[in-house]
Amino acid sequence: MSQLSHISAKGEAVMVDVSDKSETTRMAKAQALIKINQQTVASLVAGEHHKGDVFACARIAGIQAAKKTSDLIPLCHPLMLSKVTIDLSLDEAAGEIKVLSTVKLKGQTGVEMEALTAASVAALTIYDMCKAVQKDIVISELKLLEKHGGKSGEFIANEGDKC
Repeated sequence: MSQLSHISAKGEAVMVDVSDKSETTRMAKAQALIKINQQTVASLVAGEHHKGDVFACARIAGIQAAKKTSDLIPLCHPLMLSKVTIDLSLDEAAGEIKVLSTVKLKGQTGVEMEALTAASVAALTIYDMCKAVQKDIVISELKLLEKHGGKSGEFIANEGDKC
């Protein structure tokens, strides 16, 4: 088994030293899937949600979450992100909202955790704003879709692993 990068030889948690790593352009995409009922779909489509624009709030929350990842996840480095996008798509017939986050920077460490955090918080924001209409909303399929840059190279999820 390979040595875990966030555990010292003494078994203590440590933040990885990235100071000797080269700066490269790094990008990651993550997704989450939200299952909603037709009453919730109708309220979103009609734009009659009493809390306001659900998708606009989710986008802002996702962007903020990416920027705050190092405050939320122990041992993550604070990063100077150059791009964060949150794309939301509603499949009315299926009753599903797909959240897709993209995070990018030029730096010494990857942005996978920022992309995953952004997707999850955007999804949680949609849940929070819609819970008055529906309590049994399901958030699932939170996963890394792809990452580029850095020493470990590229990762692209198998087509069957994508929502």
